[in-house]
Amino acid sequence: MPFTAWLGIGLLVLLFFAAEAKTSRPDGTLIKVHPYRRMLGVIMPGRNEAVVYFDDVVDVHELERYIEAAHPAFGAHITHCVIAASSIGMAENPAMNRFMSNGRLYARKGRWMSFSMKRQKMNKKAKLAAVKMEVTDDMSFRDFCDKVNERINFQRSGKKTKDDKEFSLLALLPGWVLNVAISFLKWADRHNLLPDVYIRGDGMFTSLFVANLGSLKMGPGYHHLFEWGTCPLFMMVGQVEERVVVRDGKPTVRRVLPLRFSYDERIDDGLTARFGIDAFRRVLENPFEELGCLAEDGSDICLLGPHREKGE
Repeated sequence: MPFTAWLGIGLLVLLFFAAEAKTSRPDGTLIKVHPYRRMLGVIMPGRNEAVVYFDDVVDVHELERYIEAAHPAFGAHITHCVIAASSIGMAENPAMNRFMSNGRLYARKGRWMSFSMKRQKMNKKAKLAAVKMEVTDDMSFRDFCDKVNERINFQRSGKKTKDDKEFSLLALLPGWVLNVAISFLKWADRHNLLPDVYIRGDGMFTSLFVANLGSLKMGPGYHHLFEWGTCPLFMMVGQVEERVVVRDGKPTVRRVLPLRFSYDERIDDGLTARFGIDAFRRVLENPFEELGCLAEDGSDICLLGPHREKGE
């Protein structure tokens, strides 16, 4: 074999090992973990091999009262409240804000929330859109609603978004070219070679993805976790319904919001999931104290950072 061929093979081998050795990513910081958790990423390389499903319900008595006041004030809906509650719960339980990539565990940089929406309400032919935004500790719930509504209004404006243009371009490619391109992007992501500008613009590189089926008059399903991106947690929100619950030892009918979670157990154990879900529920059942932003003098402004220490 000619020397140049051997040289080319040697360079490819070096590039392969260099890519395997690269651990830094623009969206995460590598975490040293117990060997047991390290092995989970090896024996379960895909998120859907490690997915765990949780059910929960939220008593919406206070939430409905809160939305009745907050919606005319700054356009808050159930989706806004659920995402804000998720951000607070994740801030209080940062182990939930992790992701696994190529068998390595990373702490995500920033809390990124994504949610899906119809471009036109109740139109089954309307396109779906994914909205992604970062939630910071110094953001109030009112500020958060303003930013979300701005994104929603843009998506429903009829203008072509950056995603629309990209999908239109990809749709022109032959199937085999598209498969090669997606395979290359997955390989680049596994080896931490995707640039930050690409990751920031993709709704699947997120801390949590929320789908509110209640807006479609549906109950929540058990959603898979996408193998594309780094999203380890998917929340399905159902339609508010009446259920019989036990209060003080007696059955009573309450209006509740059903929630279902798909959770990648490789990021941490079930206790972290329990703390996080408890925090989500606590915020939604106490929105006047946890979300606030209704007082004219601003005395009840609550920021979307941690409200309590884990385990309190």
